[in-house]
Amino acid sequence: MENKIQRTFVRQEAYARLRNWILDGTLAPGSQLKDKELAAQLGVSRTPVREALLRLEDEGLVKTKPNSSTLVSSIDFHDAFHLYSIVWTLERLALSQAFGSITEKHIQNMAEANERFLEKMKAKDRLSALEADYEFHSIYLKLSNNQELEKIISELKTKLQRLDLYYFEKIKNAILSYDEHMQIIDALIRKDLPLAMEAIEHNWKNSFNRFEL
Repeated sequence: MENKIQRTFVRQEAYARLRNWILDGTLAPGSQLKDKELAAQLGVSRTPVREALLRLEDEGLVKTKPNSSTLVSSIDFHDAFHLYSIVWTLERLALSQAFGSITEKHIQNMAEANERFLEKMKAKDRLSALEADYEFHSIYLKLSNNQELEKIISELKTKLQRLDLYYFEKIKNAILSYDEHMQIIDALIRKDLPLAMEAIEHNWKNSFNRFEL
C-alpha cells in the first residue's frame, strides 16, 4: 500500500485511496475493513475513514452487516451482464444526444485515446488502459450535455472497472477492443449514427464475452 496521506483534503484523499485499493484488488473482495487499522495506514484520524466507508457503501463497493463488521463487497460476475447491458443501452442514448455536436476534433481525440489504450494494453498496464478506454467513451458522453446520464454511466463503470481489474488475467483478447473502437470512429467519420450506436453495443457485448471464467 502507498505512503500515508500528506495532503490537506483529508476526507477526499481517504476516500480516493480506499476506493482505488478496492478497485485494484489491494483490498480484496470479502476483506474486513477496520477503521482503526485503515486510519493508521493512511495516517489520518478514524473520522475521515468512516466517512469514506459510508460513501463506498453507497457506491456498493463495501457492505456493512448489522451488528457486525464492514467488508469489501464481493464480485458477482454472473450479475455483471446486467451492468454491461445497461451501460451499452445508456451509451447508445448518450451518443444519439451528442451526435450533432461531434466534430472532427472530437473524433481525433477519440482516436488518440484509442492509441493510448492500445499502447497500455501491449504494456500490460491494465489500469492505464482502462483509463484510456474511459477517456475514449467519455468524449461523446460529455457532448450529450446530459449530466445525470453521465453520472449514472460513471457509477456503473466504477463497478465494471473493479470486475475488469480483478479478472484481468482471465480476459481473453482484450486488445480487440481497439479494433471495435476503430469501428465506432469510422461510423462517426461517415456520420452514420445507427452504425455508430451498433458499434458501441458490439464493443460492450464483446467486452463481456471476453471474460474466461
